[in-house]
Amino acid sequence: MGELIRISGPVVQATKMKGAMMYDLVRVGEAKLLGEVIQLRGDTVTIQVYEDTSGLKPGDIVENTGEPLSMELGPGLLTSIYDGVQRPLKLLTEASGHFMKSGVIAYPLDRKRKWAFTPAVKKGDLVVVGDILGEVQETHAIKHRILSASEGEVAEVAAGEYTIEETVCRIMSKGKTLAQTMLSRWDVRRPRPYRRKLEPTVPLVTGQRVIDTFFPIAKGGTAAIPGPFGSGKSVMQQALTRFSDAQVVIYIGCGERGNEMTDVLTKFRELEDPLSKRPLLERTILVANTSNMPVAAREASIYSGITMAEYYRDMGYDVALMADSISRWAEAMREISSRLEEMPGEEGYPAYLGRRLAEFYERAGRVVCLGGGDRTGSVTVISAVSPPGGDISEPVSQNTLRIVKVFLALDADLAHRRHFPAINWLKSYSLYLKTLKGWFTEHVSKSWYDVQARAMQLLQKEAELKDIVQLVGPDTIPVKEQNVLQTAKMLREDFLQQDSFSSVDAYTSLRKQNLILSAIVRFHEKADHAIDAGVGMDAINRMKCKVDIAGLRGTAEEKLPGQEALHGLIDREFEKLIGGAKDD
Repeated sequence: MGELIRISGPVVQATKMKGAMMYDLVRVGEAKLLGEVIQLRGDTVTIQVYEDTSGLKPGDIVENTGEPLSMELGPGLLTSIYDGVQRPLKLLTEASGHFMKSGVIAYPLDRKRKWAFTPAVKKGDLVVVGDILGEVQETHAIKHRILSASEGEVAEVAAGEYTIEETVCRIMSKGKTLAQTMLSRWDVRRPRPYRRKLEPTVPLVTGQRVIDTFFPIAKGGTAAIPGPFGSGKSVMQQALTRFSDAQVVIYIGCGERGNEMTDVLTKFRELEDPLSKRPLLERTILVANTSNMPVAAREASIYSGITMAEYYRDMGYDVALMADSISRWAEAMREISSRLEEMPGEEGYPAYLGRRLAEFYERAGRVVCLGGGDRTGSVTVISAVSPPGGDISEPVSQNTLRIVKVFLALDADLAHRRHFPAINWLKSYSLYLKTLKGWFTEHVSKSWYDVQARAMQLLQKEAELKDIVQLVGPDTIPVKEQNVLQTAKMLREDFLQQDSFSSVDAYTSLRKQNLILSAIVRFHEKADHAIDAGVGMDAINRMKCKVDIAGLRGTAEEKLPGQEALHGLIDREFEKLIGGAKDD
C-alpha cells in the first residue's frame, strides 16, 4: 500500500511503493481508479490514471496489483465497444448512466454466457503452444478458435456449452495437469509471438480503385492517411473497414470528436457486410476513446487495439486495424510527457515519439502462426494522421512516413470539388508495388502493371501540361497533347472518382478495375493512331465507345462485357472513324 503525495491532472505520484515495477497496474483512491506506473524513483512512483482524477487528494491510498495492463481475450470480443483500457461502454452506461462515473468496474467479457465448444483434438493427442484445441461460433461470420497455452498430451476434452471461465480441455505437461479455459489475458505492450514473418506478397483488396490499382496495400502492411480537416480521413477509413477483404476489423477512435464516434457506432450497426450480407458489426471491434475522455486512456487505446488484432491474427485471420487518429495518440503522449517534466523534443513532443511509433507499426505483419501446420494470419495497420493545418512537415507525420510503406495523401481541394476518394495521385505512393506485382499478374491480368504504369504516366503528363494550358488555352497546344488531357480527364472522372452512395460504384472488384483502366488506355492509344491519320479531337470526343467506357463504373459486375469484346468494340469504332477520315 502506498499513498498519494502529488496530483497533476491524469499524472499522480505516490510514495511507500517499494517493490513496484514499471507498467504495474494500480488502484488509486477510495474509488479505486485504474492507473499504471510509468516512472520509478526509489519508493516513489509516478502513475498515469486512466480515469478522471477529480476528487483525489494527497494521502489517498494506492494499491499495487502487481500485474501489467492486460487485455481479456476470448469469445465475445466481436461486436463489443470498449474504451481505451477495454472497459465495455455499454455496461458502464448501464451502471452509471450517460455520464460515466469514475471507478466503475465491469468485466470486458461476459462471464455468464455459455458458448458451444467443438473440440478439434481428442484425448491422447500431443499439442504445442498455439495449436487449435477447438472452436466456438462467435458470430455468424467468425469462428473463434481456442488456442493451446501449453505443450503436452490432451488428458481430457469434450464438446459442450461452457462459460469462458470453465475448463474446456486438460493437458498433461511435465507431470502436471493444466486446465485450459476459453479466457486468456495478454500484456498490451508485449507483442504476441509467431513462428516467422512472411514477405508482403498478398494485397489487401479494398475495392477503392485509386488504392488497389495505383497505391496497393499488402496484407500485413502499414499505411498512413494524412490530410487536413475535412478532407475525408474518417470517411476513407470507414470505407476501408467495410469493403476491405480483411476478415476481422479493429476500429480505434483515438481522440476523435464524440459526435463522430457516435456516427461510426450508428453506421456500423446499420451497414451490411458485403462479404457475409450480415451487419458489419459482427466482424468488428470498436475502441472508442473520444477527445473528452481521460488522456491517459487515449494513450493506451492503441495498444489495446493492436493486442486484440494480434489475437485474431494468431487464429489464422486477416485483421485490419484502423487507427483514427495517430496524431491524437501522439498529443496524449506529449501531455503526459510534459506533466512528467521530461525534456521536450520537436514541437513539444517527447524525444521517444519516433520509437513509440515504430514499436506500434512493427506489430503489423503477415506471419506463420504458432502451432502445428502452416496457419497464416495478418495484421494490417491503416492509420489516419491529422497534421495541424494539413502541414505534413510536423513531427508526427514525418516520423510516420519514415515507417509506413503506403502514403495516401488526402487533398482538401479534391474534397471540396466532391472528388471521392480525395487521394492526390501525384503526392501518394506505395512501396509494395514490386512485391505485389507477381500476385496481380497471376490473379488479375498479365498486363496489369503495364496498364497501371501507362495510366500514371498520363496523369503526370497532365500535371506538366496544366501550367501551359492556363497560359495559352487548351486549343492552342498540339492535338496529341490535347488527347493526353482528355484521357487524363477520363481517368479522373471515370476511374479515380467513386460514388460512395452508389451500391454499384462504392466497391469495385479487381477484374472490373482492370477492365475500366485497360479500356481507357486502349482508347488513348487508338486516339493517337487516329490523330496520325488526320482525325480531329472533336470527332474523337463524340465517339460512342467513350460514353460506353464512362458508363462502366455504374455497371453491375454481372453485366460487364469481357475485356476482349470491349477492346474489339473500341478498335472497330476507331477503324470506322479513320476510314471515314481517309474517304474525306
